[in-house]
Amino acid sequence: ACVVAVVAASEYLGVLHHDGRPPRAMPVLVLVALACLWMSAPFPRDAITLVLAGLGWMAIEVVLRGLTVDRAAARFLAPWYIGMPLGMLAAVQATGGRAATLLLIGTVVVSDSAQYYTGRMFGRRPLAPAISSKKTIEGAIGGVVLAMLFLVVAGPRVLPAAGAIPLARLGVAIAALGICGDLFESRLKRIAGVKDSAALIPGHGGLLDRIDALLFATPAFYLYLHTT
Repeated sequence: ACVVAVVAASEYLGVLHHDGRPPRAMPVLVLVALACLWMSAPFPRDAITLVLAGLGWMAIEVVLRGLTVDRAAARFLAPWYIGMPLGMLAAVQATGGRAATLLLIGTVVVSDSAQYYTGRMFGRRPLAPAISSKKTIEGAIGGVVLAMLFLVVAGPRVLPAAGAIPLARLGVAIAALGICGDLFESRLKRIAGVKDSAALIPGHGGLLDRIDALLFATPAFYLYLHTT
């Protein structure tokens, strides 16, 4: 998970600094790896230490290295945007086993696929035309509904103590957050004027392109496991 986080964070920094040579990336990548490692424990951990470390490095970049506050803040986002969710994904594996991990990933995949097909069939109104011309409100509704139904049906096999209503709410949250994650990364790429975050996977772009929805959806599933 930490290796994936570092690769995805490298792509994120590449998109962020599309307009020139990026400043030193190693401290940011170290923070990303530490955030992932810290959050991968099977029991919840206090993240205040990581916050302080990130704020300290952001201050150094602004005061001593001359970065603008917005650019330094965007770099500081990397451990929280990428490192912590992937650490939480590892914690889901440690807490709920392989089945829980696959249930989360499956819900995201079902939502993504449902958005595509219902959008193609029924899509009329754009969801976020300034960010993505292909996403529609109808497609988003289809993704949320199918993800909810999938989790209600498949969830009890993995989480036998969970009721239908909590699983339905979790399915809605995962699908909605996944859509937000997809739009968030699309917005980053649109600002940078690039189609993909990298060319790591032929025909599919970069690693960040493949996990953008999962990064936003994982914390909801993680919190559900640790609060129920």
